[in-house]
Amino acid sequence: MKRIVIIGNSGSGKTTMGDRLAAAYALPHLDLDSLAWESPAVRRALEESIAMIHAFVEANPEWIVEGCYAGLVESILPFATELRFLNPGIEACVANCRARPFEPHKYASMDEQNARLEFLLSWVREYVVRDDEYSLAAHRRLFDAFTGPKREYTDPASYSTV
Repeated sequence: MKRIVIIGNSGSGKTTMGDRLAAAYALPHLDLDSLAWESPAVRRALEESIAMIHAFVEANPEWIVEGCYAGLVESILPFATELRFLNPGIEACVANCRARPFEPHKYASMDEQNARLEFLLSWVREYVVRDDEYSLAAHRRLFDAFTGPKREYTDPASYSTV
């Protein structure tokens, strides 16, 4: 049974790895961005997001889930069979954010996405110094506490291994 959770900074490659694993194993893929936000600037209530995660888990015996939200990830880890932590370094994340294609599930237009890019890059660069649910510290705590199979990826070249 495969129930894989992928965590990491924005731009670390979580969605790309999630898409690749979902295709390789023919599993549903849940990007936590899709249920964490009501709109690009309005975060959904934590309890509501967690209820949506639990509904996804109940509906799917196997899955891939990825995101940077430690609070949401913590709610799904008891169901996970594996944890992957993507930690390629800040500059790799910044480069990936700059190269992102249009994300219509997050933004109304490419212009809107581009208008928010500088804020995103600034936020990504603060990953190691923040102590919020999106931080390196929060992800490290989740990774260290997880007792099942886990792997930390620091080289994006190694992401291609399923």
